[in-house]
Amino acid sequence: MQTGILRGMSVLAGLLWLASCSSSPKSRDYPGYMTRPYTIRGHRYHPMNVEQALAYEQTGIASHYNECALWGLVSGKTAIGENVRPWHLHAAHPTLPLPCEVLVQSLRTGKTVKVRVNDRGPFIKNRIIDLSEEAAERLDMKHHGLDKVRITVLSVGDGKWKKEAPPCATPA
Repeated sequence: MQTGILRGMSVLAGLLWLASCSSSPKSRDYPGYMTRPYTIRGHRYHPMNVEQALAYEQTGIASHYNECALWGLVSGKTAIGENVRPWHLHAAHPTLPLPCEVLVQSLRTGKTVKVRVNDRGPFIKNRIIDLSEEAAERLDMKHHGLDKVRITVLSVGDGKWKKEAPPCATPA
């Protein structure tokens, strides 16, 4: 009986260790930029091009979401096919090219976090970005649910496709 419990606990510890060792959402470079139009719930979205995104800043309401199951042991998938865990710093935006990196600042707390935008959403009126649970926690908004934020694009793409925003567009 006790051997079975120990074996079960060992298996659970091993699974938790494997989950904690999983790579970040940027585990592989996305080949290019996802800018193709798409339709959700009958609404057609037209993502901006790379140059538009590199000069982009937006203020509005942020929410947070979790694409994982079983306490993060089963990862979710983003619009560009990356695995995510609740402790990753990622986000969803309806029209930014994927992937890109943005700086999110809570206008309530002044706290900031850099996130990888690798998913689409939010698809709820008046919301501009959906943040992972970890990003929401770092902004101190997880228990508030929603927060007013400013997002500033830092870069678009990965690896040889990466283009950075001009220094004047990046807040100090």
